[in-house]
Amino acid sequence: MPELTKTFAERGDLAHLALFLWASGASGLLVWSLRELAASNRRFNDFVKEIAQLNRLFRDHS
Repeated sequence: MPELTKTFAERGDLAHLALFLWASGASGLLVWSLRELAASNRRFNDFVKEIAQLNRLFRDHS
């Protein structure tokens, strides 16, 4: 990695390096947040299924 940074510094492309690092970080955060959102949706779906099962159990016993 230091050789890559040195190459960018010698050519005066530090702005490109900064942009690349920012875009990489933003993309990583997007992937992480989408993964967390999908997990949250699965947990909520499991919760709704359990509530529906509980409602069926109470309805059958009344």
